[in-house]
Amino acid sequence: MLRYIVGRLLSAIPILMLVAVFIFSLVHLTPGDPAVLLAGDNARPEQVEQIRARLHLDQSLPVQFGIWALDAIRLDLGESIYSKQPVSKLILQRVEPTLVLAAVTLLLTVAMSVPLGIVAAWRANGWVDRAIMAFAVLGFSVPVFVIGYLLVFFFAVELRWFPVQGYKPLASGALATLHSVVLPAVSLALVFSALIARVTRAAMLEVLNENYIRTARAKGLGTFRILVVHALKSSGIPVVTVIGIGFATLIGGVVVTESVFNIPGIGRLTVDAITRRDYPVVQGVILFFSVALILVNLIVDLSYPLFDPRVKG
Repeated sequence: MLRYIVGRLLSAIPILMLVAVFIFSLVHLTPGDPAVLLAGDNARPEQVEQIRARLHLDQSLPVQFGIWALDAIRLDLGESIYSKQPVSKLILQRVEPTLVLAAVTLLLTVAMSVPLGIVAAWRANGWVDRAIMAFAVLGFSVPVFVIGYLLVFFFAVELRWFPVQGYKPLASGALATLHSVVLPAVSLALVFSALIARVTRAAMLEVLNENYIRTARAKGLGTFRILVVHALKSSGIPVVTVIGIGFATLIGGVVVTESVFNIPGIGRLTVDAITRRDYPVVQGVILFFSVALILVNLIVDLSYPLFDPRVKG
C-alpha cells in the first residue's frame, strides 16, 4: 500500500513539470514580442527594454524558465499588468467563491447522479431506465450557460426564490452563502451529473451480472444491501475515475457560470484577464487550475485501494 502511494505521488512530478513548461511557454508562443504586448502599442523603446529586463526576457529560455519556476514554487506568480497587484494575491482574493461553488456542485452531482445510475441499472431497459438516460443525455447536451439562464429566469426573476447574481461570502453566514450559489451549482451539477449517471449505470450493470450478486440474492439479502453495499462498492473505481475526469469539465463550467451569475471567483478573473490581455494573471490562473486537476487525479488514484484491495501498484 505504501509503495502504491509513493508511486502515485512520484508520478505526479513529471506531469507537473510538463504543465509548468507549457504555462511558461504561453507568453512566448504568443505572436510578437511579449514585452511589446505587455507594454502596449504606444510604449517607448526604453519602456519595452525595461519590461524585458524586469521579466528576464533578455536571458536565455532555460534561465528564464528556472527563474519563473523558482518564483512559482515561492508562490510568486508575478504582477498583474492591469491592477499592478501580485497575481497570487488576486487568486487568493477570488479563491473562496470558486471553491465553495465547486464543493456545492460536487456534492449535488454525487447526490443526484449516483442514485440515478443505481436505479437505472436496477430497472434496466424499463421506462425508469429510459427516463433517467434521457435526462442524462439532455443534461449533457444543453450548454451550461443555457441552463443557467433558464434557472435565473424561472427561480430568480419569476419566483424570486434566489438572487439573480452575486455571491455572499462565508463571513456573512453559511446559509447566505449557500443561498447565493444554489442556482449556479445546480446548473453545473445538471451537466456534470449526466456523465456520472451514465457511467454508474454501465458499471452497475456489469457488476449485477456477477455470480456473487446472484448468490447474495439467493441468500435473501435485501435489494438495498445488494445494490449499495455489494454492487456499488465493486463498481466504485470507474465511478470515482469519471468523477475525477469530470472535474476538468467542472472547471470549464465554473468559468462560464461565474460570468453568467457575476460571481467574483477565479473563473471570472480568468475571463477578465483574457479580455485585458493580462498575461501574468492568465499564467497564474492556468497554473492554479492545473495544480488543482493534478491533486484531484492524485486523490482519485489514492482512493482506488478503498474500493479494490487488489489495487496496490
